Amino acid sequence: MNSIFSGIPSDKWIMNNDLAFAILDIYPASEGHTLFIPKREIETFFEINNDELKAIKDLINKRKDEISKEDESVEGFNILINNGAIAGQTVFHLHFHLIPRRKNDSSQENFFSNIGKAKS
Repeated sequence: MNSIFSGIPSDKWIMNNDLAFAILDIYPASEGHTLFIPKREIETFFEINNDELKAIKDLINKRKDEISKEDESVEGFNILINNGAIAGQTVFHLHFHLIPRRKNDSSQENFFSNIGKAKS
């Protein structure tokens, strides 16, 4: 598989561990929108092993804590995965979205409109 994510240099990662890394989304639904990516190239959630899932969960929790500490307007988070083109997956290397949510934001609308941008 030659994933676009695998070509991202490690100096662009905002955090990482042995099995996964995180980057800021280039089409963010909201400020702080972060992607969490297993280092092993797999297409969908159904291929991830337990060690990789724990590594990603650890990074998601760490990033959630950072965002919450830095921005008191964040009241919640969406954690999303798109599996397959019909579900909106545009990069076929599994990745999790962490989207900070603020009162009266338009994150959900931004996320779905940005899927089209990522396809082009």
